[in-house]
Amino acid sequence: MVTTDHDQPLQKDPTAPGAGLDTSRMPGHWLLARLGKRVLRPGGVELTRWMLDSLGIGPDDRVVELAGGLGATAALTLRRSPAAYTAVDRDPAAVAALSTLTVPGSTHIRAVRADASDTGLPDGSATVVYAEAMLTMQPLPAKRRIVREARRLLTDAGGRCAIHEMCLLPDGIDPALADRIARDLADSIHVGPRPLTSAAWQELLTDEGLTVTARKTTPMALLEPRRMVADEGLVSALGIARRTLRDPAGRRRVQEMRRVLRRHRAHLGAISLIARPTMPTEQPTTPTEHDAH
Repeated sequence: MVTTDHDQPLQKDPTAPGAGLDTSRMPGHWLLARLGKRVLRPGGVELTRWMLDSLGIGPDDRVVELAGGLGATAALTLRRSPAAYTAVDRDPAAVAALSTLTVPGSTHIRAVRADASDTGLPDGSATVVYAEAMLTMQPLPAKRRIVREARRLLTDAGGRCAIHEMCLLPDGIDPALADRIARDLADSIHVGPRPLTSAAWQELLTDEGLTVTARKTTPMALLEPRRMVADEGLVSALGIARRTLRDPAGRRRVQEMRRVLRRHRAHLGAISLIARPTMPTEQPTTPTEHDAH
């Protein structure tokens, strides 16, 4: 398994995402990765583990991860020894890193450079498909295309799908407030996030041929010290803090991102949904709730 030395100055790595961009203009998730943060999921590693546990990945499963990124979730998935694991990502540096993953046993591992909405993988080739922290960043038509692609990849019998994304709270949030939150997030992280409410996320999956079976929400605490330690470990969290303090431009960006998340914490959360292919003539069901709020 490839590991990252958190004491190395990642911001100087010419192969890392955003290498040609100034720190003040770099997308927030790339900046955090360069400072050494490995877990870039809205609900942290705790919600990722719940998602993987709920998917019940085992030795007979063929897993596809959309937007595999830094490989943090891949490591957790591979510990479950699926028959096959395929990572899909648009970024060539991510694909190169994901291609080097190894694990004891017979799991077939590969990484594919492709868009999540058009993977090029065969119909029904996966028993499990999941995506984390990427649908939020897409406009609604792109969200639909990606979920449709996930459904295409799944086997009808025994197929499972999961997402782990940012969500707006509550379901009846004022649209004007939702727009303001999206603008504030975009100004701080320099990309255009478009989070949905819990009900809207479920509707998205339902409209694309999936039945949601379980749902869990947690607070959005990505940059809070306690979450940082829980996600990265104490030593790595301290390393991230040291590099942030030594980088004035990076420090200002991180502080602004934290301010925005704290300002809207009453209306921002993280959500994971577990779903399976909807069968013809199937009646709607109510998902099992696991609400951490």
